[in-house]
Amino acid sequence: MKVIKWILIVIVGLAAILVGGGYLLSPKFTVTRSTSIQAPPEAVYALVAAPKAWKRWSVWTARDPAMAIEYSGPESGAGAKWSWKSKSEGDGTMSFTAAEANKRVAYDLYFPDFGTTSTGELRFEPDGAGTKVTWVMNGDMGNNPLFRWIGLNADSMVGKDFEGGLAGLKKVAETK
Repeated sequence: MKVIKWILIVIVGLAAILVGGGYLLSPKFTVTRSTSIQAPPEAVYALVAAPKAWKRWSVWTARDPAMAIEYSGPESGAGAKWSWKSKSEGDGTMSFTAAEANKRVAYDLYFPDFGTTSTGELRFEPDGAGTKVTWVMNGDMGNNPLFRWIGLNADSMVGKDFEGGLAGLKKVAETK
């Protein structure tokens, strides 16, 4: 009986640390990655500002070619929107909230499975004969203390996808 009592005390203690510690963590996170692409800003911008073009370079669509995607709004720029359903990548919606030709595309990203929204943007700066592309995402894991623990690893988890996406964008933009 003493063993069961100690096991229960340890389990309750670990749960309290996990939940209580989660509330002490910030719900906010930021992920940033950059690359240089040997293509002019207008060529890179065109591949980012049009949701349908993301299929050509995004790691998420590459990992799930069967991803169901629906597009709405204008073909590109502010107001363009796409939603997807994927068994391996999850479900989500990305809405372009602002677009400055050849300079930046800003977006809102929503994942219904987590109930979280992130904001971000891809910025394009002249870099010699090419373009420096910086991808930034700011997220908020909300009030769920367990999601806040996930937020601690957002940079390493999402950062790999940003690096892969930027590599795909570079490959497509440089082969035009």
